[in-house]
Amino acid sequence: MKKVIVLIVGMMITVHLNAQDAISKFFSKYESDTDFTHVSVTSRMFGLFTNLEMDSKEDQEVMDAISKLKGLKILAKENTTKGKELYKEAFSLIPKSEYDELMSVRDEDKDMKFMIKEKDGKISELLMVMGGNNEFFILTLFGEIDLKQISKISKAMDIDGLEGLEKLDGNKKDK
Repeated sequence: MKKVIVLIVGMMITVHLNAQDAISKFFSKYESDTDFTHVSVTSRMFGLFTNLEMDSKEDQEVMDAISKLKGLKILAKENTTKGKELYKEAFSLIPKSEYDELMSVRDEDKDMKFMIKEKDGKISELLMVMGGNNEFFILTLFGEIDLKQISKISKAMDIDGLEGLEKLDGNKKDK
């Protein structure tokens, strides 16, 4: 009986590692390609944000949400004719059974999807993939994620490409 339990737990761990591994492999494949913009933010960087003094309760809530993040990776390519091919390649590697689609946007020549990995009501990863006629973008944000704060986090960090996360905040209109 112990062997069966160990085997089941081992299989569950392997499936989890393979999901993150597939995304990591996609990033690894292209992150050294100088035609791509690659951004990686570590938990240490997020920790430095939380040392800042906040003026308002709302700002403090954003910092609290940021402190729970473990990492952010972005891979982007502009002025490419292969944006949609890269989009399809990225999606072919994502284990669909482990992610739930939050939102899908088709805008002129672009397709964009937001997906989350959630377990026991806690979001551990937000994945955003966008492919268009002339551009490609993939973002993975991992840690303990509060979707209510995600738009505010994207504004606070002011990193190119994160503006797509504002689409998750249905209460705000683009200005």
